[in-house]
Amino acid sequence: MPAKILVCLDTDPQPSVFDGVVAVDAGVDHLFRHGGVTPADVQNLVYGAIFTRAPDELNNTAIFVGGSDVSAGEKVLAAVKETCFGPMRVSVMLDSNGSNTTAAAAVIAAGRHTDLSQSTVTVLAGTGSVGKRILLMLADDGARMRLGSRSLEHAQQVAEEVRHKAPNAVIECMVTTDEAGLRKSLDGANVVISSGPPGVELFPQRVRDDYPNLDVAIDLNAVPPLGIEGIEVVDKRVEQGSTICYGAIGVGGTKMKIHHAAIAKLFTANDLVFDATEIYELGKELEA
Repeated sequence: MPAKILVCLDTDPQPSVFDGVVAVDAGVDHLFRHGGVTPADVQNLVYGAIFTRAPDELNNTAIFVGGSDVSAGEKVLAAVKETCFGPMRVSVMLDSNGSNTTAAAAVIAAGRHTDLSQSTVTVLAGTGSVGKRILLMLADDGARMRLGSRSLEHAQQVAEEVRHKAPNAVIECMVTTDEAGLRKSLDGANVVISSGPPGVELFPQRVRDDYPNLDVAIDLNAVPPLGIEGIEVVDKRVEQGSTICYGAIGVGGTKMKIHHAAIAKLFTANDLVFDATEIYELGKELEA
């Protein structure tokens, strides 16, 4: 049987060591790692992947798009899909900055403790790369969403992007830079997910004290100060009153499980495309 080859197209100058290690642990035989990849580079790289093996062997070659810039990764993914044709294609996965696998792990964690189709979920800093994907996944499950952001205009733009992919998405956009806006976003919510940048506190304890009936609180920031005060980075299913809490490392085990499974599944066919929705569906299958 031909060796399993994963071609890593990383938009950063140095390809991610993290993504390389995960790929090896997922059973990949060989890694071909390319850094500083732009859409203009993609065609020749993909041609090298699809024209070196017979069509019935192309399931043994796959492409992983990574890097710290999710927008750049999305453009590279689009170029990969555009370059493949007919039977001459390989499966491809996008997980720039861990955005898809992290978002899937967070939403799956919330869904363990509440029916998301009957939930109102506040997503703080929801306009970032992980936040956007959380919104899309929540929309797939029929949740009502509150999108918190520093900019109402930016929030509305992101909401439209989500609705373009999920027309039935119910999203209310709110500015949460001050306490009044934060409280408004939390009124009536039973789940809060903080997906903000490292070292930025978004949900202080003095406000949390007034919302003791949250079902779930998830903080995806691992750098102090954390996004939700009072949640520890290693928290996993920790009960604080009636609220189940998760920190970034607390959801990390699920994220890694999804990441490994997605890499392995790339080699089951030559026409798979794993972006947010597909990775979330895979995560739910693993959780079942």
